[in-house]
Amino acid sequence: MSQQAASPNPESPIPDPAAASRDIVLAFSGGLDTSFCVPYLQERGWNVHTVFADTGGVDADEREFIEKRAAELGVASHVTVDGGPAIWSGFVRPFVWAGEGYQGQYPLLVSDRYLIVDASLARAAELGTNAIAHGCTGMGNDQVRFDLAIKAQGSYRIVAPIREIQKEHTQTRAYEQAYLEQRGFGVRAKQKAYTINENLLGVTMSGGEIDQWETPGEGARGWCAPRGAWPVEPLTVNLRFERGEAVELDGKVLPGEQILAKLNRLFASYGVGRGMYTGDTVIGLKGRIVYEAPGLVALLTAHRALEEAVLSKQQNRFKPEVARKWVELVYEGFFHDPLKTDLEAFLASSQQQVTGEVVLETRGGRVDAVAVKSPRLLHSKGATYAQSADWGVEEAEGFIKLFGMSSTLWAEVNR
Repeated sequence: MSQQAASPNPESPIPDPAAASRDIVLAFSGGLDTSFCVPYLQERGWNVHTVFADTGGVDADEREFIEKRAAELGVASHVTVDGGPAIWSGFVRPFVWAGEGYQGQYPLLVSDRYLIVDASLARAAELGTNAIAHGCTGMGNDQVRFDLAIKAQGSYRIVAPIREIQKEHTQTRAYEQAYLEQRGFGVRAKQKAYTINENLLGVTMSGGEIDQWETPGEGARGWCAPRGAWPVEPLTVNLRFERGEAVELDGKVLPGEQILAKLNRLFASYGVGRGMYTGDTVIGLKGRIVYEAPGLVALLTAHRALEEAVLSKQQNRFKPEVARKWVELVYEGFFHDPLKTDLEAFLASSQQQVTGEVVLETRGGRVDAVAVKSPRLLHSKGATYAQSADWGVEEAEGFIKLFGMSSTLWAEVNR
């Protein structure tokens, strides 16, 4: 990182903008944390330029709210960037190839952070500044993801106001809310109760009773319909994959980000993809969240069913080990580490024959792959498991004898 200018407050890591460019780019979502950052930085002499990377988790009304929120807060400029294509190619495609959630469950819904960093750095280049700000706290994982992704791509000043205020205020959300309200800026009710993040990948919710391992309240619900609202008729969809990538939904060829967005809408109405999980975070604390990822769960289910049928036994056994390491790197902030690139080369190679169609069905709550069709199916013409075989009794007995030789010998010797 470049040398930071001296701060008026010697105990503050926030550099003095008077000693360098006064422009700073803030990754902005319109939520409580990033809304707080705007006046906080302005009062310390910064010209704040906000960037909202629309990674597909907000509707037109929310997008308009974010733009109006930036204007209300008096930012120097605001831009909205379409991050859908980037999040598909940069994350969803290799994640589906990997096919593993963090700790076997969590579908890495935070991974849009890396695309947000890219959009912020691009805006900084346009403005000719190397100052980047984010609204991450000092208690969570996102600060690691943001900081490491920024550091991996150049020499930048990183300003994190929420980490700064934590030195003096233990109840940071209450302090942020009061800070904004004292300056005439309202705070939406849902932001008072929970930290809510939405993107093309899904929704995550934390805070309140969720953090206390208690039953989530009614407000802790995003896209997924509750049980009483599920449709009566089952939902069936057809996905076609080429080399491990979803390219067609119900007979219509679509860009990947549009396929995922449509799957989100379809399966959310049946409550698919909702879960609660306690994770081992990067910083060592236990973190509990409610998440909803209907489209990703549907994609993963379909892709795994196809892989199981077309990959060899050894590929299916070994690939999860590579996948788990790839997931750990992405979760912990090492999105630009060369090992991640190395692992993706293996994952891409493993997908060369993963071509075919999968029929998904849900009646609510879960989704199943009920049919698989592929020219690459590893199906023996002369035998079907547990039904028929084109080998004889002697061959079967000989195979069993040799296959179990070591264990059999141990049993004989040690009786």
